[in-house]
Amino acid sequence: MGASTVSLRSRYWNKEAQLAYLLMLPAVVLLLSLMVYPIAYVFMMSLYRTDRLGRLQEFAGMAAYLEVFSTRVFWETTVRTAVWTVLAVVVKAVLGMIIALVLNVEYTGRRTARMLFIIPWASSVPISAMLWKWVYDHEFGLLNQTLRATGIWTNPPVWLGAPTSAFISTIWVDIWVGVPFMALIFLAGMQAISRDLYESGDIDGANATQKFVHITIPGIRHLILIATMLSSLWTFNDFNTVFILTKGGPGTSTEILITAVYKHGFEWLRFSRAAVMAVVTFVILTMLSLIYARMFFRQERDL
Repeated sequence: MGASTVSLRSRYWNKEAQLAYLLMLPAVVLLLSLMVYPIAYVFMMSLYRTDRLGRLQEFAGMAAYLEVFSTRVFWETTVRTAVWTVLAVVVKAVLGMIIALVLNVEYTGRRTARMLFIIPWASSVPISAMLWKWVYDHEFGLLNQTLRATGIWTNPPVWLGAPTSAFISTIWVDIWVGVPFMALIFLAGMQAISRDLYESGDIDGANATQKFVHITIPGIRHLILIATMLSSLWTFNDFNTVFILTKGGPGTSTEILITAVYKHGFEWLRFSRAAVMAVVTFVILTMLSLIYARMFFRQERDL
């Protein structure tokens, strides 16, 4: 036992290890100060009453949690966030797969198509959201002007002015921004699949659908899992798109958890409530990440 302890000490506390720890120290301090401390403070804030500046006043226990959980608006916002995330990620995955298949085929202008297609994802999300807000403008927006000019819809709706159309419109902008990421990840995976597998499929008489199901999907399933995980986390927290387009309105029809946290914390100065919602968001995303990690390692084990 003593020899084992000495061996571990010599392995992890020699001069090279000490130098490595010293070099890592600034990054660790920065990580603790910019990530760990704010997260811990938000947890503390959810258990205390605060003043208008967000300073902790008196311990309140679970009072803020009970207050938030007893409101119907919170549960409606949570369900809406889940629906928003699931719909957006599913559509992005499906469209991304279709576009990746198109971009994976040899044809003239393929490189140009790939370059043009990455523009929505490479652009800043706030800029994209502002552009789409102008497109959706009822009187002068490109969408309604086109619908009127072509006679397709002589009296188009106020896209961001009604609950249903506003929700669909915000989801579409998130999809438009996120689809290129999905497509590029899937395309990279398809490019790494050996052509010999497809040639073997041709010899065996497999059609395009069979090759897609039995060669393409198994070949990129790890990338599909990683891409959907990242997209789920980003979509769940897509503050910019919702806030720039609708600010959660009309009413609360497009409110999601991350915009609710902002409003309670920075507009209404209800820091305890905002902290509770932030903790709920943190727990949901942590659980989602653990589920994806479990699925990923299970796939690794099955290989």
